[in-house]
Amino acid sequence: MATLNERKVAVVGCGFVGSASAFALMESGLFSEMVLIDVNKDKAEGEALDISHGLPFAKPMQIYAGDYKDAADAAVVVVTAGAGQKPGETRLDLVKKNIGIFKSIIPEITKYNKDGILLIVANPVDVLTYAAAKLSGFPENRVFGSGTVLDTARFKYLLGEHLDVDSRSVHAFIIGEHGDSEIAAWSSANVSGIPIHDFCEMRGHYEHDKAMVEIAENVKNSAYKIIEKKNATYYGIAMSVRRICEAIIRDEKSVLPISSIQHGEFGIEDVALSMPAIVGRNGVEGSVPIRLSEQEQADLKASADTLKEVLNDAF
Repeated sequence: MATLNERKVAVVGCGFVGSASAFALMESGLFSEMVLIDVNKDKAEGEALDISHGLPFAKPMQIYAGDYKDAADAAVVVVTAGAGQKPGETRLDLVKKNIGIFKSIIPEITKYNKDGILLIVANPVDVLTYAAAKLSGFPENRVFGSGTVLDTARFKYLLGEHLDVDSRSVHAFIIGEHGDSEIAAWSSANVSGIPIHDFCEMRGHYEHDKAMVEIAENVKNSAYKIIEKKNATYYGIAMSVRRICEAIIRDEKSVLPISSIQHGEFGIEDVALSMPAIVGRNGVEGSVPIRLSEQEQADLKASADTLKEVLNDAF
C-alpha cells in the first residue's frame, strides 16, 4: 500500500471544472505533484501540458496525465468526472447518468488509494457524495462533497454588494442541497458579529423581506444564469475546490459548508447535504451547530426529503 504523499493531489475528470480546478490548485502552491486522470487520455495530457507551461511563473510542481494507479499515494483525490449540466437541465436530472459513471470510477480509485480524502465535486454533488461514500467503503470523514461552499461564496458576494462591505466580513451560510431546495440561513447571518438586519439598517436598507427573497433567489439561480450565458460554470467552483484543499492540507480546521452524510441533526438521517463542518487534515472533523429558525429547520428537512427521494429512485 502506497504511503500518502501530503503534497500530492489527483484530479479525476478533465472537463471544464476539472481543468479549472487543476489550474487553481497549481496556482495555490499547496501541492508539488498533480496527476490528471480522464477517460480521454489526450485531453488529460493536453491540460497537464498547458498548465505546466505556466510553472516558470509559479512554484515548482510535477503535473502529468496518468491512470488510477498514479493516484495511489495522493493525499486528496478530487472527483469532477461526470456528465455536465445542460441548459434547462436541473442538477437532479443528472443523477442516474452520473451514478453510473461513479460505479466505474470510485472502485478504480479505491483499488489503489485506501487512505486519501475523496473530495466529490461532480453534480448532483449531494447524491454523488452519498454514492461515493457507499461505493468506496471509506470512513465518512474522508468522503465529502464541495456542497454549498460555492453557493455560500455567492451568498457572501451578493450580500457584500448589497451592503457595500467586504464580502470576507460577511458570515452567512447556504445549507441543505446544492441545488433548488437550498436554504439561505438568515437566522445566523451577520457582518463581523452584527446581526444582518441591524447591519442592513446601518447601511440604509429597511425592506428586509424583499431583499432576503431577492438575494436568496439570485444565489439559487446563479448557476442557471451562468450556464445560459456561457454553457458551464467552472471558475467559482475551481476556487472553492482550492479553498477546501487548503483547509485539508494546511490542517486549518476551517468551518466550511461541505456536503457530508448526516446523522440525526435537525432530525436528518442517512442523506448527504451541506451543513457547516470543521475541515482539516482528517477531512470532516466535526459538525458545527448552527442557529436556525423553525421555518429554516422545516425547509432543511424538506431539502433532505427531496434528496432522499432522489436517492431512493437512483439506487
